Amino acid sequence: MGRPMTDTQFHPTACNLCYANCGVLVQLDDTGTQIVKVRGDKAHPISKGYTCNKAARINYYQNGKDRLTAPLRRRKDGSFEEIDWDTAIAEVAGGFSKIKREFGGDKIMYYGGGGQGNHLGGAYSGSVRQALGMKYQSNALAQEKTGKAWTAQRVLGGGWHGDFENCDVAVIVGKNPWQSNGMQRARVVMRDISKASDRTLIVMDPRLSETAELADIHLPVKPGTDVWCIMALLGYMVQNGLANIDWIHANTTGYERILNQLKEADVEAYAAFSGINMTLIIQAAEALASTDKIGVYEDLGIEMAPYSTLCTYLNMLIFLIPGSFGNEGGMHLTTGLANVTEGSGTGASAIDEEGYEKGYKTTPVTGARIINGLMPCNSIPEEILADHPDRFRAMLVESANPAHSLADSQKFREAFEALDFLVVIDVAMTETAMLADYILPASSQYEKYEATFFPHEFPENFFHLRKPMIEPKPGTLAEPEMHARLVEELGVFEDGELTTLSDAASYGLDTFSVAMQEAMLSNPKIAHYLPYVLYRTLGPSLPDGAAAAAGLWGLCSRLAVSNPEAVRAAGHEGEGMSLGNNLFQSILNSPSGLIILKLAVGDASQWRHANRKINLLMGEMSDEIDYLKQFKLPERTDEFPLVLSAGERRLYTANTVVRDPDWMKSNNPASLFVHPSDAAKLGIEEAGRANLVTKRGKAQVLVELDDRLQEGSIALPNGLGLVYPNAKGENEQFGVAPNELTDLDDRDPWFGTPWHKFVRARLEAI
Repeated sequence: MGRPMTDTQFHPTACNLCYANCGVLVQLDDTGTQIVKVRGDKAHPISKGYTCNKAARINYYQNGKDRLTAPLRRRKDGSFEEIDWDTAIAEVAGGFSKIKREFGGDKIMYYGGGGQGNHLGGAYSGSVRQALGMKYQSNALAQEKTGKAWTAQRVLGGGWHGDFENCDVAVIVGKNPWQSNGMQRARVVMRDISKASDRTLIVMDPRLSETAELADIHLPVKPGTDVWCIMALLGYMVQNGLANIDWIHANTTGYERILNQLKEADVEAYAAFSGINMTLIIQAAEALASTDKIGVYEDLGIEMAPYSTLCTYLNMLIFLIPGSFGNEGGMHLTTGLANVTEGSGTGASAIDEEGYEKGYKTTPVTGARIINGLMPCNSIPEEILADHPDRFRAMLVESANPAHSLADSQKFREAFEALDFLVVIDVAMTETAMLADYILPASSQYEKYEATFFPHEFPENFFHLRKPMIEPKPGTLAEPEMHARLVEELGVFEDGELTTLSDAASYGLDTFSVAMQEAMLSNPKIAHYLPYVLYRTLGPSLPDGAAAAAGLWGLCSRLAVSNPEAVRAAGHEGEGMSLGNNLFQSILNSPSGLIILKLAVGDASQWRHANRKINLLMGEMSDEIDYLKQFKLPERTDEFPLVLSAGERRLYTANTVVRDPDWMKSNNPASLFVHPSDAAKLGIEEAGRANLVTKRGKAQVLVELDDRLQEGSIALPNGLGLVYPNAKGENEQFGVAPNELTDLDDRDPWFGTPWHKFVRARLEAI
């Protein structure tokens, strides 16, 4: 990995291997290209020096052998040739313009925009999409979080997060924070709750995970039955006087139907169907009823399983039925730089009297619901392959790898190959890039300005703008520059049209702010292309080459207008435009991140509906609750008797931005976990090989016995199955790609969320 530097300089940045984006300090070797030491950054306002073991491996991302160093164009024989940037920009703009002329800009789809901690560049894509008339987009959140976004917006008015530092009871559903974080300083927080005699940790997970081992109450549900367990828990509370009815009456509307359903729930039958002894249900219910300081966290274990959207709705009731909302130690809605620009979220035009959404937006071919502006990932192949006049003809994929990361990779490859035009922006030669017509090479997250856009902290929330610490690889560009050049090639602005703004920026932020207000009033086009305009006018005036941060100025201005008291409470001074400017300047001057706002517990930010109430009535979800009485799950058959969890976070697996398998310092990082009794029945021994078969495909796996699983359950790690150069420079696949085994049709009926945690499968001994 290179020799250590002769000095001891450490550069502040962040780990990019999960949601938490912990602040870290990084030391480079004497070439300035290799990361040789990583440690926690104690100056980071939230992570405060905390990291898990994965942060030490980020050099494998930075110096992967499949990094791209020149724009590539596909030849007729399928191979790629290097081209210069001017040619690449001209031909990419020309290719998309041709699709727009012949079919309309709405036939061009955008996918991606950033991975973990890699969002700043994607923010500039909006100007390109505007210029081309692109209407539809999606990203990885749409195969995970759209059900949560939809229900949260309808019920609460925004995204929810728990105060786990101060809660009395923590409820973790379908999540293993010990390995996958999901909250700041996860291992410290989980251990603290577990050790405290006056606090209770409740974990709902089929597997005895590392987090479940810490739990006071482990609810080991049968795979796919979480929803019945949650209904049993809530039903017991309502039926036995443990619900905070006074709080519900005072703070919610539309509660009648759901309370009646919980009163009538067959608690014992639901508990039995989920495999949970009533003693545990009672213990958990009494713990929840004992306090209004409850933190709830859910994740992919239920969000990518049957009844996922209903599970999310019921998880909100876990903290709402006891009245744990907007109070210290309870649940809160979060505010940050990104969500100040969000609207209604769902795109619905109305909710009728019975609580059903009407007038929602849909995709052009399949009519799938669009949530938070994102179309369901599982509908994308159908939107391309259908014989339909409105099918997608082209795609721009940025900092994403849908051919590998979305359900049914075979179908996605077929769809991408059917496109007229496919352009990929990425750091490395991904599985999706291999299918592209043009590949535009991006600088890495440590070679450019980057940011973490979606922290969910309360009452203090933070923002971390990270400076580049390594020179960009020759031949690469940062995404804001790519998007700016594409806008210019598309001829959006005339020469000199933005000169006044550029001149104003040279006199400082106050002068620029006034000039920008005047420009937006006189030229509406400015607002439509604001990211590009800021990058080209304000950007060059920013210190230390921080042009890519110019787009944050607009977000700071909006936050200062929408919530000035919270911004000032965090120590930022000023009124109106000056407050936004001071916040923006502080972000530029804080290499380890900073607190951008401080809210008060129970303040008005928690009550986002116009009537300052929580709306419990969701007709669609109440209908789903009635359906639970039929006790139906996707059927296991003799052909596929096992349930596969296709993608599990382990000690040495993370997201796929790290493609080099050498980073996994583990004996068997790619092994399939199998319960010993299942292996014995099949004649498979520890470290034996077997064929893993689903209705979509087959893969050979290395078996590792694990009695923490339930019988009939098996689990593959996530982040594997990538094609990467071996020692000879030849591409080789390491581990199993889970989405070669998943199927598009196994999905949530509301938003198409794939059932990655409930894939029916079988094992065949080799």
